[in-house]
Amino acid sequence: MVIGMKKEVVNIGFGNLVAAGRIVAVLSPGSSPMRRLKEESRKQGKLIDATHGRRCRSILITDSDHVILSPVQVETIGQRYCENRGSSATSLLEE
Repeated sequence: MVIGMKKEVVNIGFGNLVAAGRIVAVLSPGSSPMRRLKEESRKQGKLIDATHGRRCRSILITDSDHVILSPVQVETIGQRYCENRGSSATSLLEE
């Protein structure tokens, strides 16, 4: 373990944390392509369900091609991500 190395994590609901540097995308789950993505990930064993039985409100894609289901809104996760990175959500949207 490297001393002094800060790990940035994002709370995705119910005390579940994801390494901020591993997140590639945060998506809304409503569309048919997202439903297909969930099913394909489930078949490949790369689906992580962090909803605790609640409704899925966002889908996180990681750099390892894992798909994480979260009960937290996309906008909320975006704000938490920006808080950890020290930037504002609006600057992230403007890029």
